[in-house]
Amino acid sequence: MIKASAGGGGKGMRIAWDDEETRDGFRFSSQEAASSFGDDRLLIEKFIDNPRHIEIQVLGDKHGNALWLNERECSVQRRNQKVVEEAPSIFLDPETRQAMGEQAVALAKAVKYSSAGTVEFLVDSQKNFYFLEMNTRLQVEHPVTECITGLDLVQEMILVAKGYPLRHKQEDIPISGWAVECRVYAEDPYKSFGLPSIGRLSQYQEPIHLPGVRVDSGIQPGSDISIYYDPMISKLVTYGSDRAEALKRMEDALDNYVIRGKTAHLIRNKTPMEGITETKFGGGADVDVTDMTYDSFLTGHTLTLSERNQLLAIASSVFVASQLRAQRFQEHSRVPVIRPDVAKWELSVKLHDEDHTVVASNNGPAFTVEVDGSKLNVTSTWNLASPLLSVNVDGTQRTVQCLSREAGGNMSIQFLGTVYKVHILTKLAAELNKFMLEKVPKDTSSTLCSPMPGVVVAVSVKPGDMVAEGQEICVIEAMKMQNSMTAGKMGKVKLVHCKAGDTVGEGDLLVELE
Repeated sequence: MIKASAGGGGKGMRIAWDDEETRDGFRFSSQEAASSFGDDRLLIEKFIDNPRHIEIQVLGDKHGNALWLNERECSVQRRNQKVVEEAPSIFLDPETRQAMGEQAVALAKAVKYSSAGTVEFLVDSQKNFYFLEMNTRLQVEHPVTECITGLDLVQEMILVAKGYPLRHKQEDIPISGWAVECRVYAEDPYKSFGLPSIGRLSQYQEPIHLPGVRVDSGIQPGSDISIYYDPMISKLVTYGSDRAEALKRMEDALDNYVIRGKTAHLIRNKTPMEGITETKFGGGADVDVTDMTYDSFLTGHTLTLSERNQLLAIASSVFVASQLRAQRFQEHSRVPVIRPDVAKWELSVKLHDEDHTVVASNNGPAFTVEVDGSKLNVTSTWNLASPLLSVNVDGTQRTVQCLSREAGGNMSIQFLGTVYKVHILTKLAAELNKFMLEKVPKDTSSTLCSPMPGVVVAVSVKPGDMVAEGQEICVIEAMKMQNSMTAGKMGKVKLVHCKAGDTVGEGDLLVELE
């Protein structure tokens, strides 16, 4: 493991399995370390395969007292950066928890530490634990510890700094309930699972109206997300009497979180949330726990037959509600695709390349929708201007977000934590659509374009060079992370459109192959 000695947050960290990866890892890690911390020094340590990242919160005073405030499980990571944290850990037993806590306190006392701090460990499958580092500060994930202990860590730090002794004994520190924190990132998960997504937020609405939810953020609508700063938008914390309640509240909070304008990291996937905590959410030279491909994680929620029918009924109701609203538009300057006197709407709905026959009728805000022969009752206020839509389907309450609606029938709906692409047409329009020519996708295999805004750090090729598939072409730095851009196929370099130091935008042409 090659790591930035002054670093943290996954920056300047690479795994090296052979000599070539050692050379590449040294280059990338030292450059990232210099960019992020102003210090390019590195350290090398043994890489522990299949670990869990579990840390102990400690609190010490200036009178020789120190406490451990239980643990946080931080194993769900990508690119060595924490994504999901929870307290307590479902993996630790009381004996291991106490042993880790006692060693963390012994370390704090040995260095006469007086404040809140975190002692981080890697824990293997046999519950053997290895010291990783100590963070002598308050960490992003500290709210989950506050939730289960009832302590205000910031207040305790201030009292310690003033010289007061600790107000609590070790036996006073409880584990009460369960807390989960999700970090929300301005990243595009469909680009190598999390390349920076940079730009302006057009809508931003936090789910603070829900019970047991806390959001820490400095973001406001209209905020610009720059290539030079950390991509984390906020930390979303939920608390419950047990793990199941905390996770359910997290799911509801993510469904009610509105972030528009750029792609945010709000994919909900049950695998890590059910205890199979994974940190391999980004391949290559990452500190990873288990093998997991991008595609298997990005599939999102797998719909049951009942949930699929609910989604189709909701999408069809939104479609018809939008047409009814268009009929009422002043002076009828908008022409709806459905006649005003229609009692039933026969629709053709495509989801996952499967066509479904849907018949919808309404009585005020209540819709009766027949999906492939199954009838569902759908009610809502149908305020299509709101970013959140609360819908009742046969007594089941759902919160959905209609992210986009196009005149051609394409609709993007966030449902159960996953964005689904739905194509809705009237029966007549669907029949006529069969005669439309399909647009042939452009061949981009001979061009390399920038997947995000950033700064070109290095260019590794010149016109006339032969490159192999997967060979590095250039390196782009965004949000202090260096990203290697590689060739999509073997060929000869025709033109190079960038040089080191250039600022590039998303989609800018970098290199052409013959």
